[in-house]
Amino acid sequence: MSMAWYAAVDGKQEGPYSTDQLRLYVQNGTYTSATYVWRQGFADWQTIAQCPELTAVANQPPPSFAPRPRVDVIDYEIHGSEMQFVEIELDPQESVVAEAGSMMYMSDHIEMETIFGDGSEQAGGSLFDRMLGAGKRLITGEGLFSTVFTYRGNTKGKVAFASPYPGKIIALDLKDYSGKLVCQKDAFLCAVRGVSIGIEFQKKIGAALFGGEGFIMQKLEGEGMIFVHAGGTIVQKDLQPGETLRIDTGCLVAMTRDINYDIQFVGGVKSALFGGEGFFFATIGGPGHVWLQSLPFSRLAGRIHKAAPQNNAGFSSQGEGSVLGDLGNLFKR
Repeated sequence: MSMAWYAAVDGKQEGPYSTDQLRLYVQNGTYTSATYVWRQGFADWQTIAQCPELTAVANQPPPSFAPRPRVDVIDYEIHGSEMQFVEIELDPQESVVAEAGSMMYMSDHIEMETIFGDGSEQAGGSLFDRMLGAGKRLITGEGLFSTVFTYRGNTKGKVAFASPYPGKIIALDLKDYSGKLVCQKDAFLCAVRGVSIGIEFQKKIGAALFGGEGFIMQKLEGEGMIFVHAGGTIVQKDLQPGETLRIDTGCLVAMTRDINYDIQFVGGVKSALFGGEGFFFATIGGPGHVWLQSLPFSRLAGRIHKAAPQNNAGFSSQGEGSVLGDLGNLFKR
């Protein structure tokens, strides 16, 4: 996409669109000359009437686009609060792909198939393509194999997938985000079959070295439903063009393709050493959408490790009754 355009309708941002796509929407009446749009290089939002490259299309035939392939439209329900699971309802021959070991239960007539990669390379792909897909998953921290669940019955079947640790599950439709989301490495839970799970390299060395998620993040591409899991509570932030947000590097769950992601030094050495927030923040800039988690798994694991017995000394009683805390241990044999 050479130039990304965004439209503002009823207070919501739509896009990104190429110039030809936006011209088509102007011609067919989806957007009017009074609709506000923005692209890189604009200081502020402008109406379509103020953009010659969008209005000078009266004598041009509408551009043609290849029809999008249809995908399964699945029904689902997310259960629970702190330890959630998602129950997916499948029609005959519908399928979902999930991480190996995430299945909670399934109804009769659902067939399981273990495959290399995520299944997107299976149709017409060579052995090398399948091995390459599996290798991509291994690089992003996932297993070599995925499991595809297909309903072979005549009515409806159900299959459920559970979250691996306390947190939330959110459902996202990739077609609402231009067919691509970039996620932390272990955020993916399950999706309709056909969603591609690849790797996304950080383009900036600072983000690669100090970004918390490392050099490689997970790339989800396609047009189907995906289910993402993260720790604690998940919040969505919608950033306008030029708007930035500074976050803890581990709290980033997912972002749309046009988000500008970089790493910024905290500032003073005293704040970095004693502030408890580390040396670096992630800076994310709009336009686009980001999803944040309140409890990164690394933070949870760190607290558990800190509270665990050290050097086989037994369980610590600190905070569990003794008003003396560590001083109470002096009187123990």
